[in-house]
Amino acid sequence: MIKLGLKSFAIMMLVCLSFGASASKILIPMDDDQANHIKAYGIAYWVLQNDIEVEWLLNYRGGSFLIGNYPDIISECTVRGVSIQIIADVQAQQIYTEISNPEVNMERVKLEEIPKIAVYSPKSKLPWDDAVTLVLTYAEIPYTVVYDEEVVRGEMPKYDWLHLHHEDFTGQYGKFYRSFRTAAWYQEEVRYQEGLAAGLGFSKVSEMKRQVASEIKNFVLGGGFLFTMCSGTDSYDISLSAANADICESMFDGDPADINAQEKLQFDQGLAFRDYRLEMDPMVYEFSSIDATEDHAKIGQINDFFTLFDFSAKWDVIPTMLTQNHEQVIAGFMGQTTAFRTQYLRPEVTIMGETKSIRSAKYIHGTLGQGQWTYYGGHDPEDYRHMVNDPATDLNLHPNSPGYRLILNNILFPAAKKKEQKT
Repeated sequence: MIKLGLKSFAIMMLVCLSFGASASKILIPMDDDQANHIKAYGIAYWVLQNDIEVEWLLNYRGGSFLIGNYPDIISECTVRGVSIQIIADVQAQQIYTEISNPEVNMERVKLEEIPKIAVYSPKSKLPWDDAVTLVLTYAEIPYTVVYDEEVVRGEMPKYDWLHLHHEDFTGQYGKFYRSFRTAAWYQEEVRYQEGLAAGLGFSKVSEMKRQVASEIKNFVLGGGFLFTMCSGTDSYDISLSAANADICESMFDGDPADINAQEKLQFDQGLAFRDYRLEMDPMVYEFSSIDATEDHAKIGQINDFFTLFDFSAKWDVIPTMLTQNHEQVIAGFMGQTTAFRTQYLRPEVTIMGETKSIRSAKYIHGTLGQGQWTYYGGHDPEDYRHMVNDPATDLNLHPNSPGYRLILNNILFPAAKKKEQKT
């Protein structure tokens, strides 16, 4: 028997009082009773960091969280402004019984592992330059910034989840040439990217981005989780498919594009798209026919909504996790890549959110090897038409944003026990 000194015993008692389990639970509701949906995800992550299991109650009150009743968790929820309810064990058992009913479209998923999160982004970018880094910062979920150096050096296996900042993986600098080629920020970006490519041993920026895209694909094949928005979606897929074709004109890489580039595309190398047409004109602010920005512009903001699909929680656990929300119809938002024309989706892609009137998929998912990927069209869920140099979104004004909730579903997804992730 180990004998504790008085000081050690006192410390042990304090720990037990602080984190000792009780016969009650903390329910974090995620329906309209939640004061701050975004911060609630941060609480779930923080609890996991403290080696405490979280149960995600899929389709129960908007995808609520259930946690053991610990005083420190209650205090943290109070500090962060997250609504909670303390329920007795008998009430928790009633919830479990309701969820287990085979006629009810609900499921319990245990979150046990802390996802190691990386964001692929230039080190100079600020958190509000990108919706994902903005919401991670607001939710107080830690992440590591990586860029081409770390990817090329093979550091991605350190992480479980990777977000691609709204990057142009084709090497065409976002196709901003027509509007911003004389702007100081554009010229500095070109110098920075060319210097980075040279330092890593590449003769062109497009070659560097192609290698980076390939390494990220290997990350997914090996079991990683990839999430990306806006131009990080189609430009990434195009880069993979155009591995054997020069699609950049001379103002981007110093030599003409391959006139047979379209015919050299290998659609089976991409993740999501097929049979699209490249937009080769450097003066056109578009990568290909995949993007549905023009279609959304025609229907206008007042009619721009997308609807989340309703999946079977007991059998389609993965898309159910990724679509948890307190709203099923969500306001649309534009971006360089706003959404994806459904005729260019590969047949195995799962559409999770769609604007049916114009055959536009906003939110899609798929698998690759041992990993998973999610593409989410648009730039900022609370800024319909975000323009260059527009001010940052203040998430204090949007704590219940259903559009931002979809991002955070993807953050917690890798924390689920793999044996419970049915396909």
